[in-house]
Amino acid sequence: MHARADAPAENAQSWPEDIFGILHRFDVRQVPYVPDAGHSQLIERVLGAPSMRAVPLTTEEEGVALLAGAWAGGQRGVLLMQSSGVGNCVNMLSLTQIFRFPFLTLVTMRGEWGEFNPWQVPMGSSTAGVFELSGIKVLRASSPDEVRDVVEAGAGQAYNACTPTAVLLSQRLIGAKVFIK
Repeated sequence: MHARADAPAENAQSWPEDIFGILHRFDVRQVPYVPDAGHSQLIERVLGAPSMRAVPLTTEEEGVALLAGAWAGGQRGVLLMQSSGVGNCVNMLSLTQIFRFPFLTLVTMRGEWGEFNPWQVPMGSSTAGVFELSGIKVLRASSPDEVRDVVEAGAGQAYNACTPTAVLLSQRLIGAKVFIK
């Protein structure tokens, strides 16, 4: 028994590559992540990029602190995580307000479109609200043709206007996971 993602075929290759290109243009150097199937193509691209450092995390809140430290050291970063990890970050998100560093996170959503796992639904339903209550601006991409513009806008807000920003990549975009017996 296991789960697999049924991602829409039309977006299988293009939008993770679009995101990688945007991160490269914005000179992102540090990419902390908790392993996630929704981010797997992007993580693979980062792992192969000599200008970027992929940093696997034990838990998501470590990534918030890592991005604060990267900024203090003169580098930009982006935190890759799944919506189920957002709740782990609540206390640490206060760093974005206290230190005013350019925070950007890309969040693959669970608990939405076609979700099979009831444990994913509560955090998936409250992800945007948690970010907003923490002072993080929320943008959302629900289709492949939106990803480039939404991530570009999010990166601009975070890195140019120093506005902490979360880009939510909907479960409809990444594909619902299905339970296999």
